[in-house]
Amino acid sequence: MPLPFESIIPFAIISGMFVATSIGIRYSHDKRNEGKAIRYSLDDWDRKMMSRDKQLTGTLRGQVDNPVAPPEFKTNSAWKVYDSLRNDFA
Repeated sequence: MPLPFESIIPFAIISGMFVATSIGIRYSHDKRNEGKAIRYSLDDWDRKMMSRDKQLTGTLRGQVDNPVAPPEFKTNSAWKVYDSLRNDFA
């Protein structure tokens, strides 16, 4: 049974939109995760390590192998801001 040629154009448009959408979603996931796999089931330890990585490297997914933290690591903690805000309102 032949396929009518009138249905090929809408089918190609719909298929093209599915492909374009999936490529766009994949691209946005890759950019957000810096090309690494998506993290699922994050617990407190993972979130704390991600905040540590953000302080050390500037990105949530960046990691360094330097065992000594840079000097800026001592002063860029959110806890210092939290303590000062807590003391102001106490």
